[in-house]
Amino acid sequence: MDEQQWLGRVEEQMRVVISRAEQSGILGEGIALPLYRVLGYHLGWRDEELRPARADGGKRIRPLLCLLCCEAAGGDPSTAVPVAAAIELLHNFTLLHDDIQDRSRTRRHRLTVWALWGEGQAINAGDAMFALSQLALLEVADRLRSDSLALLLKAFNETTLRIVEGQVLDLGFEERPSVSVSEYLAMIRGKTAALTAFAAWSGALVASAESERLEQFRRFGETLGLGFQIQDDYLGIWGQREETGKEPADDIRRRKKSLPIVLLLEAANPADRQLLQVLWSQPKVSEDGVAQVLELLDRYEVYEHVRGEVVRLHREAALLLERAALPGRARDALAALLDRLATRSV
Repeated sequence: MDEQQWLGRVEEQMRVVISRAEQSGILGEGIALPLYRVLGYHLGWRDEELRPARADGGKRIRPLLCLLCCEAAGGDPSTAVPVAAAIELLHNFTLLHDDIQDRSRTRRHRLTVWALWGEGQAINAGDAMFALSQLALLEVADRLRSDSLALLLKAFNETTLRIVEGQVLDLGFEERPSVSVSEYLAMIRGKTAALTAFAAWSGALVASAESERLEQFRRFGETLGLGFQIQDDYLGIWGQREETGKEPADDIRRRKKSLPIVLLLEAANPADRQLLQVLWSQPKVSEDGVAQVLELLDRYEVYEHVRGEVVRLHREAALLLERAALPGRARDALAALLDRLATRSV
């Protein structure tokens, strides 16, 4: 079975969990509850009128990572499908809430749930998505020993806490004049890398990997996630419109304290740092301001630093993968996925 077929199995499992919840709802006959159809809209299964449709549902890297790591640890990936579905539902719970907090009106070229139905209903949708992720995870109960299931559930909820902690830090950074590199890395280790670490680790757990190999898979997933986010930071400034669908330097206009800006704040002299802080205090950075920031990034060689960090994390993840995974198709696919994420342009 190829990657798209496996992801089709994951989507089928997600649909089953959502449909089952809808059918067992507490409301009486004749009372319309659009909650589950709104979830379908967010996942790309329905249009704005909540009619069945097909739209971009995202890359679904995390469930794929779970399935491939299960196989690379010597397991049957079909056993890990419920876990992969739970991971994707959890990821989408965070997106629903992030869109509200970030005031993002579009995602994947469509209006976000809060932009269409309001903040309150979007919060409800996110809460429901989190509960559904737990229900999806429990579908693996008959395939694991009780101690492994308990470990999996504990790690799943700890991962959720790490993601929320990362989001709290990210929002807090918006109000601060500067952020250290170590603080920034701590933030993305929670907000982004915690879930990729769980995806790799949980796939290996379902495969009954021993503890040392489990830790290697976890570190592989975390390192991959860090590299993924830093590559995203790179694209947010230096990515081209024909590749990303966004204007170059869009993260500067939006005053995001991504890694390039954090590095620049640390490296800049007092006058340049003051200029940056003035620009970031405005509601939106002007085009003249964008040009000034790009010039500073070039002068302080931040581009080279960011690219070097992506390369370093790619090499570290590749080494961890070689140690953790058994030789074969799944390890080759994971290596290809790692290469794709490190060099992607979207």
